[in-house]
Amino acid sequence: MYPSSSSSTPPQKFDVFLSFRGKDTRRTFISFLYKELIRMSIRTFKDDVELKSGRRISSDLLTAIENSKIAVVIVSKNYPASPWCLRELAMIMDVEKKGSLIVMPIFYNVVPAHVRRQVEKVALQFRKHEDRENHETVVSWRQALTNLASISGHCSRDWEDDSKLLDEITKRISDMLLSPTSDGISNQFGFGAHMKELYPLLDLDANEGVRVIGIWARGGNGRSALARYVYQKFFKQFQSQCFLENVKEIPRDCQMSNLRDEFLIRIQGGYSKMKTSGLIKTRLMSQKVLLVANNVDKLEQLDALAEDFNCFGPGSLVIITTQDKQLLVAFGVKVVYEVEGLRCFEVRQLFRQIGFRERDLYDAGSEFFESS
Repeated sequence: MYPSSSSSTPPQKFDVFLSFRGKDTRRTFISFLYKELIRMSIRTFKDDVELKSGRRISSDLLTAIENSKIAVVIVSKNYPASPWCLRELAMIMDVEKKGSLIVMPIFYNVVPAHVRRQVEKVALQFRKHEDRENHETVVSWRQALTNLASISGHCSRDWEDDSKLLDEITKRISDMLLSPTSDGISNQFGFGAHMKELYPLLDLDANEGVRVIGIWARGGNGRSALARYVYQKFFKQFQSQCFLENVKEIPRDCQMSNLRDEFLIRIQGGYSKMKTSGLIKTRLMSQKVLLVANNVDKLEQLDALAEDFNCFGPGSLVIITTQDKQLLVAFGVKVVYEVEGLRCFEVRQLFRQIGFRERDLYDAGSEFFESS
């Protein structure tokens, strides 16, 4: 994910915002949760990755919260002791109150009832806050914590190990984000008809070579929505997976190098760049890989990615989405699915079901209306 330096660029939208006490969970529970969310192509905000140095952290955090669909709040032993965490939580609960954010609490090695009633260790932590902060601030923090603990969530003490808890959390998040893509609703918004035509082209049972498929449409949101639906529906059938969200927005300077770096990072399931790219390629040669390159607009981008995906193992699948049909022809893509029928109303309804806010609906409607 490459943030733009332009102040006029719309803020990045996220599927999940993670709120946590760094010294308790950053190197353990959070690191594994974040890696799994990224592997599932769930756009996730974690402050040590997304915040730029030199910017006002509070304004960046509020913008990230407002532009997220789900806030996962991991309440650990020292979370209530942190003024920073409590300020962040107050922001989250304010946005949740407006109905534009889903909040999922995770009680990690703490007793939910102690958090809700603010007794035992939590009571001692708040006494220290009362000595340092003004009364109104502490009251707002107490209320935010009480409201959070009243929401149905998960408690680590109910699970025999963290891996099973992580599986449940990521499954629940995925279900929330993909709730409109059950068969009934996908048919309601036109995905059922599209999948009947697209599914045979995917040839998911193939075990030879690397298949490259194009998805083309004039508008952007219908094409991207269909590609994301396909990815989320079938990614578990592949040994490695990567969804490159918006290829055309990668910085123009050294774009091909940046694009390949982004792919190598994503295919590892995180943001730590491994310098031994040769080892990654060697591993991928024996694996069935799914790669979705969304919003491609330059032939050079495909050439750069081809250096990697030509090395994928047998049965791998590469899906390229673009609004430039000639780009697919020039690259030699023989199988192209043309997205028709996801018009303005359907996309607006789909996004509303997924949980996009009104400005997203306006953008989607405008784009489809202009390109129809």
